[in-house]
Amino acid sequence: MLLIPQILAVESQAQVLKEPIVPFLILLGVILVIPILFERIRLPGLVGLLAAGVILGPNGLNFLQKELPTMRLLSDIGLVYLMFVAGLEVDMEQFRRTKNRSIGFGSFTFLVPLIMGTLVGRMFGFDWNPAILIGSLFASHTLLAYPIVSRLGVVNNEAVTVTIGATIFTDIGALLVLAICVAINAGDFTPLRLATLLGSLIVYSAVVLFGFDWAGREFFRRSGDEQGNQFLFVLLAVFLAAVGAQLIGVEKIVGAFLAGLAVNDAVGEGPVKEKVVFVGSVLFIPIFFVNLGLLINIPAFIASISNIWLTLTIVTGLILSKFIAAFLAKLVYRYNWNETLTMWSLSVPQVGATLAATLVGYEAGLLNEGVLNSVIVLMLVTATLGPVVTSRVAVTLAPSATSIEPETTPPYWETEPADGQFAVVVPVYNPKTEQYLIEMAALLARQAGGRIVPLAIAKATAHMDAPQLEAAFQRGELLLDNATLLSRELGVEAEPLLRIDDEVAQGISRASREANASLIVMGWGKRTGLRARLFGNVIDSVLWASHCPVAVTRLLESPTKIQRILVPVENLTPQALGHVRFTQLLAAANQAQVTLLHVYDRRSSASRISWMRSQLSLLVDKLALPTQMEIQVTRHDNVSQAILEAAKDYDLVVLRSLRQRTSAGGLTLGDLTTQLVQQLTCSIVMLGEPQQTKPAFPEQPRRGEKATLA
Repeated sequence: MLLIPQILAVESQAQVLKEPIVPFLILLGVILVIPILFERIRLPGLVGLLAAGVILGPNGLNFLQKELPTMRLLSDIGLVYLMFVAGLEVDMEQFRRTKNRSIGFGSFTFLVPLIMGTLVGRMFGFDWNPAILIGSLFASHTLLAYPIVSRLGVVNNEAVTVTIGATIFTDIGALLVLAICVAINAGDFTPLRLATLLGSLIVYSAVVLFGFDWAGREFFRRSGDEQGNQFLFVLLAVFLAAVGAQLIGVEKIVGAFLAGLAVNDAVGEGPVKEKVVFVGSVLFIPIFFVNLGLLINIPAFIASISNIWLTLTIVTGLILSKFIAAFLAKLVYRYNWNETLTMWSLSVPQVGATLAATLVGYEAGLLNEGVLNSVIVLMLVTATLGPVVTSRVAVTLAPSATSIEPETTPPYWETEPADGQFAVVVPVYNPKTEQYLIEMAALLARQAGGRIVPLAIAKATAHMDAPQLEAAFQRGELLLDNATLLSRELGVEAEPLLRIDDEVAQGISRASREANASLIVMGWGKRTGLRARLFGNVIDSVLWASHCPVAVTRLLESPTKIQRILVPVENLTPQALGHVRFTQLLAAANQAQVTLLHVYDRRSSASRISWMRSQLSLLVDKLALPTQMEIQVTRHDNVSQAILEAAKDYDLVVLRSLRQRTSAGGLTLGDLTTQLVQQLTCSIVMLGEPQQTKPAFPEQPRRGEKATLA
């Protein structure tokens, strides 16, 4: 009799393990742990997710099965989200700027790989329909190397802009071919049905691209700052478009990609897009890659790789066809070889659309395991080759920045409106760092003839008479009193502000906007580990939401003692010169010596190096600091190492903090600033720019002139 309760308990536990929530729990653990472990050993997190799917799937430990309702639902959402983010990341403004040439190159890099892939399929015995589908897999591309050309300041080079714009043409074309191939494979397909499908696709695409775009703009205009509702609208748009695509008989990923293009302008670059991409990159898209791993049969994978000819032909055919397309663009548009190689390397990586279309074709029975496994190898090869080649050839492109003329003022340097006063908001929380923050803000404000706004945030509670709120008020008042006293000693006007808000970051952003702040000066955040990765921190949120530049500081000594400042300069776009302008104010206040450091790659052309040196000289003349400014142009293969070596002799390094761009595969691409801040041993200021920057730092007078506010 005693065995009966034990048996019932075991059966109950077994029943619990069959609950749909269990696979979801396993997936969360995999997504949380595996990418971190693989990145520690310098392997892409995406590879780790694929490996986890193989190990936990039916060909491994059998903890996850692709037939489970939970897996099917989440992987379908991940697939849709993957293509939506691919559409959302396309730069529509770049496409409009060079749409004719983008369509031209898009035609080359779509048709040539399509023909090549079709020939590869026929060569290995596939019928015409699956062979054309294989060709469509060759036709699209993923802009994995975009952060590289952005960092090098060559995004506005025509060859780069044309390649970015061509992404729209190639991805839409590849997805339409996929839709037709899958529909033909379903059987009972006649010329009339083909004409009906094409007509439906044209009408549907117009409704999504123009209707959703209009609806998005209207909704965002009417909803104001209601980011939650805007986020829900974007999700509704993507899944509505996906369902609509299925209703007309095409794959849901076609609708998802079109929805991404449609809401692109409405979402823009801001916190809503960040939330949309964040949800996809940390949850749904990783689940898609885990599910892809479930499909990999290790014995079959090894067998298909051992039969290397299919894999080798697919990889070689893709790389060769993309090069031929770039070469045709060179002949037609007269690009030089460096521009041609950059276009080729940008269009080689195959991740988002290729993987999604491959999975759809495999599940529809058009593609076999050999093609699926070969495409996974293709993804790994091209995702490595493309960025490596781009980093080597893009440095030789003609600079895209507007030259700095001695008699003119760069756009970023324009003075503030006559009714505006330079204001620095200083959030205060830690008494140990408050003094240095106030000193930094006071130096800048005094030099600009402005004021500082010490800010304390008390987190709201349900009841306004709650003891914890009262304690927060008392603590904030104490910090503000101390900040006001410090500012008076430094001869700067202070307007202390104590604010109640639901979140600290929101409170800082809103108070800064209300105070018409020109700059926010914040202390260094300590949350940089796993929790910050999951939820972000206050600095991240302020950087995304603020209307003005944010200076994040790690000050090891009083800012009044800073005498030697190092400013690494990557390129001379107006946005990239913000931290130079910040340094100008600080150096003028402290009579400090400033060194502008530009590190160039060994492959950089002599003309590019000479151009950069001359532009830096013009920049020094324009700044007209009271102390001598030094220019260093250094050759080094490792930019981070070069800056670290140079920084040993300086009190402060001023860096530009770039917002990270997330690829359509959900992989966050690291930023040079992230590497530096972990290793620098001196004081640091990281200046984060708002997405749409207004002039923040007032023009400094030339020698002999008085500081005035326009």
